[in-house]
Amino acid sequence: MRKPWIVGVLLAGLLLGACGDPASGPEASPPTPAAPGVSRSPSTTTHQRPPASADTKGIAAKAPTVLYLGDSLAMENQKVLGKLLRDRLHARYTSAPYSGTTLCDYLEGTATRSLVPPADKAAALVRSLQPDFVVLQFWGNSWGYTPCMDGITYSANQHRYFSRYTADMKKLTEQISEAGGAKRPRIVWVLQGPDPITPDRVRRVNALYEVRAGASGDLLADAGKAVSPAAARYTWAQYLPCTAYEHAHSAYCTQPGRDRTTLHRDDDYLHFCLGPTTSTPKPCAVRSPGILRITREITRAIADHVR
Repeated sequence: MRKPWIVGVLLAGLLLGACGDPASGPEASPPTPAAPGVSRSPSTTTHQRPPASADTKGIAAKAPTVLYLGDSLAMENQKVLGKLLRDRLHARYTSAPYSGTTLCDYLEGTATRSLVPPADKAAALVRSLQPDFVVLQFWGNSWGYTPCMDGITYSANQHRYFSRYTADMKKLTEQISEAGGAKRPRIVWVLQGPDPITPDRVRRVNALYEVRAGASGDLLADAGKAVSPAAARYTWAQYLPCTAYEHAHSAYCTQPGRDRTTLHRDDDYLHFCLGPTTSTPKPCAVRSPGILRITREITRAIADHVR
């Protein structure tokens, strides 16, 4: 198997296609066929609510409204997360991920230099949906593709990159808070898995998420830990031992004879969809253990704080 550092150029191409180009992205997969009640708005936003026949008697006060925003990782995850949230929490769910984006794309005031249209900016969606939780999942665009980053890249100037990322986190938190008003939603910052090309970058991005969540009283979902070796949180791995859940649901233990499951394709070291990259971003169309691990952890983090 090729070593991660050997495929830096290949991964960059995948990022600019699957993750970096809003015209091409990986898909995210539900473990079962998509549930009813899914509709498309004029934008790419997907709204998912419990079927009308669902028995929600006695739980309406606890059923949260969840908004999910992010980049291509969120793009591939969105249907699986929606199904888990509906099944476990009877959640009202809206997702509006855009491949290739970073935090500044979701800031209002960046319309002319953003990959996200005005109607799907974080604050705009918070005002219209009044969610209880806003889940933010961003790997951290670091190569200068996203126009609103103003050409700031991790490789050229790490200090400037992290300073800008910190400022954008604060500004996005403020815009979400102001849009929520008296019904300010809790933000869930999703911690990312290992970065095979620049390992320390994602560690520092996650540390910024932790500081931001602490400063504003928000939440963390350590989804990245679920796709990392148990004894090496920031060591990249293509395969991991099967979990108890994967043993019980054998289709997710992709190599049962070796007691391990597959997280990444051979040709994509970042994304978790085991299906091929497509020319148009969409949810992953095949069963993918890494996606289920990530979305189960996000669901758990929200469930722990639903009152």
